[in-house]
Amino acid sequence: MKRVVFCFCLLCVLVSCSENPAIQWIVTTPDVSWEQQKTTGIEFPGNNVPNAPDVIVDVTRPQQTMDGFGTCFNELGWTSLSILSDVDRDAVFKELFAPGVGANFTICRMPVGANDFSRNWYSYDESAGDFAMDSFSIANDKETLIPFIKKALSYNPALKIWASPWSPPSWMKYNKHYACNVSDSSTEEKYRNDLTPEQRGAEGTNMFIQNDACFEAYALYFARFIEAYRNENISISMVMPQNEFNSCQVFPSCTWTPEGLNEFVGKYLGPKMQELNVDVMFGTMERPNASLIDTLLKDKNSSKYIKGAGFQWAGKDAVKTIHENYPDLKIYQTEQECGNGANDWRHACHAWDLMKLYLSSGANVYDYWNTSLLKGGMSRWGWSQNSLVVVDKDARSYDYTYEYYLMKHVSHFVLPGAQRLNTTGAFSNLLAFKNTNGSFVLVIQNDTDIETKPLIRLDKYQFAPILQPNSFNTLVISPV
Repeated sequence: MKRVVFCFCLLCVLVSCSENPAIQWIVTTPDVSWEQQKTTGIEFPGNNVPNAPDVIVDVTRPQQTMDGFGTCFNELGWTSLSILSDVDRDAVFKELFAPGVGANFTICRMPVGANDFSRNWYSYDESAGDFAMDSFSIANDKETLIPFIKKALSYNPALKIWASPWSPPSWMKYNKHYACNVSDSSTEEKYRNDLTPEQRGAEGTNMFIQNDACFEAYALYFARFIEAYRNENISISMVMPQNEFNSCQVFPSCTWTPEGLNEFVGKYLGPKMQELNVDVMFGTMERPNASLIDTLLKDKNSSKYIKGAGFQWAGKDAVKTIHENYPDLKIYQTEQECGNGANDWRHACHAWDLMKLYLSSGANVYDYWNTSLLKGGMSRWGWSQNSLVVVDKDARSYDYTYEYYLMKHVSHFVLPGAQRLNTTGAFSNLLAFKNTNGSFVLVIQNDTDIETKPLIRLDKYQFAPILQPNSFNTLVISPV
C-alpha cells in the first residue's frame, strides 16, 4: 500500500461580488505535496488601487497552442511498477492517465528498441545483413513496453504515442556496437559496456553506415515497428529519427551529422512514414545550435516531411530562435532533464525553470522522462535519475515525487487546445494560459522564504493571492 496519503481536494473560492471570478487554487510546498487553499488566501482590491499591477496577463494576443503533456514509457518504468499490487498499480495508472483525474497525460514518448533505461541492449533485428528485415521481432517489447502502453491506453484510449530510437541495429553502424563511447574505468563491472577505444565514435560524424542498402533497411525497420505495434492495437503517430544525434554515450546511441539525417529523412524515412500516415519530426536535438535544423528544413525533399522538431537538455537554448525562424513548426520538449535519483525539492524547482523556458519559447508539448523507477533510480548503465513515481521494492509501496506534483500543477489544468498567454510586470515567475472553455490558468512559484502577494490583472479582474513561502500554485480563473 502507499505509505503517504495526500489531500487531493480542489476548492473553488466563490466570492459574493458578481464582478469577481470564481477561482480554484492548488498549492504544493516542500511539506505538503498537494493541498487545498483557504478561502482567505485571495484579496480582490478592484481596479481602483494606487499601485500598478505586479502581473498583467495579455489576453489579447494568444501565443502557441498546447498539444499536451506526458511522460516516457521505458522498460524500467514497467518493471518497477510491476512490483506493486494490482490495486496500487491500477491507482498509479489512473492518476497518471485517466482524463480529469490526476496528471491528465495526453501525449507520451517511447523508444524504438533499447534505450538507457532498458533492461539491457536489444534491437528488433540483430541479424547482420538482414536488409529485408526477415528476423524483425518485437518479442522483447511484449514483456515490457507493450503491456506498459496498453495499461495506459486502458485509462486514456485517446493517448498519443510518438517514438525515437537511441541506436539502430548494431550491424548498421560503423563500429558494430550499440554504444558510442567507452565506459569509465571506475564504473562497476555490471554497468560497463564492452566497447573498445578503437570503436569509439565522435560528435559531428555519422556512425550510421552511409549507403543506400542501410538507409533502405533502416526505413523498413521503422515501418516494421509501426506495423508490429499496430498489430498490438497501439498506434504510433509520429517518429523522430534519432535521440540526441550529437551525443556519444556509453549506452545505446548513434551520432549523425545534419547532412546524414537529411539524406535518410528526405529520401528514405520520410517517404516510408508517409505511406503509413505517420508524421516525422526533426530530433531529438540536445545542442543549442539552431542552425543544425536548417539543413533539413531548407532541403526540398526533407522539408516535405518534417512536421516539427524536438529538443532536450542544451537544445532548450535553441528553441526560441527556431520558433521565431519557423513559427508554424511544432515544437516538442522531448525529455525533461533527469536529475540524480534524489527527487528533491531543488530539482523540482529546476524542472519549473525548464518548463518556463520551453513553454515561454514556443513549445507545444512538454514530456517528462522516467515515469517510474525503483528507489535510487539506477539505470542499466549506472546513472541514477529522477522519476514521477518511486517504488520501494522491499515494501512494495510507492510515492509520487515533487516533480510529479509540479507536472500535475500544469497538465491537470492546461488542456489540449489551450493557448499560452504572455505576461508583463515586475513579477515574472509564472505561466499563463487560456483553455478552450474560456477559463484561465495561472501557474505561479513563490521561490522566496516569505509570503508574497503579487497583484494580478487578468482581463477586467484584479486579485492578489497570498503565496506561501517556497510554493507552487495553480489558479484556475473562471470569468463570470
